[in-house]
Amino acid sequence: MMNKLLYAASFLIIFSACNTNKEYIAGKFIETGYMDSAVKPGDNFFQFINGKWIDTVHIPETESGIGAFDDLYYGTRDRLHALLNSVSKTEQKAGSIEQKVADFYASGMDSAAIEQRGYDPVKPYLQQIDSIKDATGIMAFVNKLEMENSNPLYGQGVSPDEKNSAVNIAIYTQAGIGLPDRDYYFKTDSSTAKVVAAYKNYMKQLFMLTGSDSSKAAIEVAQVYELEKQLASSHKTNVQLRDPQTNYHKMAVADLDKQMPVFAWKNTLSTIGVHADSVNVSQPEYYIKLNQLLQSIPVDVWKSYFKFHVLNDAASALSSDFVNAKFEYAGKALSGQQKLRPRWQRMVVNTDNTLGDALGQLYVKKYFTGDAKQRMLDMVNNLQKAFAKRIDNLDWMSDSTKAVAKDKLNAFLKKIGYTDKWRDYSKVTITSDKYFENLLSCAKNEYQYQVDKIGKPVDKTEWEMSPPTINAYYNPTFNEIVFPAGILQFPFFDPNADDAINYGGIGMVIGHEMTHGFDDEGAQYDKDGNLKNWWSKEDSAKFVAKSKQVIDLYNSYVIIDSIHVNGALTTGENMADIGGVAIAYDAFKMTKQGQDTTRIDGFTPDQRFFISIGQVWREKLKPETMRFYANVDPHSPAMFRVNGPLANFGPFYKAFNVQPGDKMFIPEDKRIKIW
Repeated sequence: MMNKLLYAASFLIIFSACNTNKEYIAGKFIETGYMDSAVKPGDNFFQFINGKWIDTVHIPETESGIGAFDDLYYGTRDRLHALLNSVSKTEQKAGSIEQKVADFYASGMDSAAIEQRGYDPVKPYLQQIDSIKDATGIMAFVNKLEMENSNPLYGQGVSPDEKNSAVNIAIYTQAGIGLPDRDYYFKTDSSTAKVVAAYKNYMKQLFMLTGSDSSKAAIEVAQVYELEKQLASSHKTNVQLRDPQTNYHKMAVADLDKQMPVFAWKNTLSTIGVHADSVNVSQPEYYIKLNQLLQSIPVDVWKSYFKFHVLNDAASALSSDFVNAKFEYAGKALSGQQKLRPRWQRMVVNTDNTLGDALGQLYVKKYFTGDAKQRMLDMVNNLQKAFAKRIDNLDWMSDSTKAVAKDKLNAFLKKIGYTDKWRDYSKVTITSDKYFENLLSCAKNEYQYQVDKIGKPVDKTEWEMSPPTINAYYNPTFNEIVFPAGILQFPFFDPNADDAINYGGIGMVIGHEMTHGFDDEGAQYDKDGNLKNWWSKEDSAKFVAKSKQVIDLYNSYVIIDSIHVNGALTTGENMADIGGVAIAYDAFKMTKQGQDTTRIDGFTPDQRFFISIGQVWREKLKPETMRFYANVDPHSPAMFRVNGPLANFGPFYKAFNVQPGDKMFIPEDKRIKIW
């Protein structure tokens, strides 16, 4: 798929879906039965709020984790399932979004047809691979894949030029590997070794399912893995990828063509429909290495490489032997999931991922109200005011830099619920009996949609998430904060809940996304979305020092066994969590309840605010998933998304009488205060 290359800082990365007693939510808003009174709030607030639940809950075999996000997602998935079943029961007008959504879902649910076809849909690709003779043939094949939005060898995306954010540019990123991250190819610990072994076994299974005997498949696996390892050696680490300045390299296509003649930039871009004199090659080291390997690696090795990656990309749409082979690696080895989810659950997700705006239109029509949007906008505006006041009161920033910061804050583009301009799927052909071909039609449409934007003015009405998505994000090149309809539900938001619950839930999310505009990455962009310094030298140095405090604190947190949080990888999200709590609390104090002391269910308004934060992050993960996230997730684990910010926030100490000697206690002069 075409990479989304924007630095879009989202609220969470991945969550599984499962149903965990969600009836308790509607009335009380706080579930005291899940609290562990044996734990002092000041020792481990996350455990205090969720301890009994963590001790007693069981992660279903079809899941890699369980928690509050999952409850919310499960309900949303049920709604989407009901919508899909509803539109599938009656004949829809040909070409309508209802017809396309219904037939796409039906084609994916037709397991008998999919089983009968086996891997027939990809046989033409395998035949093309067999006909490759040289590097020119390799590039011709990968360029064909690129136009189908499925290219393993180079990562292409389209987004605003980070130094001229009014115009879209083609961006090229490192690619070429099948493991989640370059470090998997070089780490030697036992947990990584198990993942690598499962990956190699998966490769072998795909080769054998398509005709290779065991001996030949073993040779192919060794060759492909070694090629990927060489490609991985040129990759930047996840931490290095977080620096927007060192990942921006706008280069003339003519110069690239001279430097990398085998990759043949001019011919490649012309073939795939990219008409541009210059492009942004984010990680040039990868493309230099790729150009070398296209010359030095035997063509037969490249053929094995493409055979695996074509099969891997298509596996989920093929017969069950391919689906199961992929699950053994991606499900069991990477995440600890024990059973494959039912087909209908997978197809709900795939329909949303593939026809997001079509399904999204049906979703918001039935489930999202204008009242919810207005209530949310009011909260966003309140937090924006609270943030402005916090900037005014900063004791470490000069007045001149404060003025620019507030200009950027006030320039935020606010998007709530769903897009005002739905995507056009008129060129997408969907039938009820050809799932693979439906996916291909959608992929080609997505590719053309993206490529058509190159060199044109940026359309800031675009959204990067579909309406039912349970997430939120900040995009620095748009300078926007975005909250899809999916996240505007309990435990984040409920129109019947008191302000303490909503400000501790969705309020913290709003503050989190706002702070992303001023975290260690977002702060490098100006109010117009350009990668441009707006800091004084002195203020910048103070900000970097405060960022280092965040890194050091989170480096000290242990995830599992001897694995610590990677403070450098998670810096931006941690800063956004710390800022998000503080800004949400200040906005909450502007409300009537925030200025009151009346208890509800035995808790003060401030206590309810902090409890809401703890409930939002209720989560229990499989050990495999925890290790996986530690490698690739820029977010800290749930416990530290609660305890880290609260340990640095004075009102929390007062609300729960946190004292010296408590495990979360940090002396006031050592607490991190940035925004």
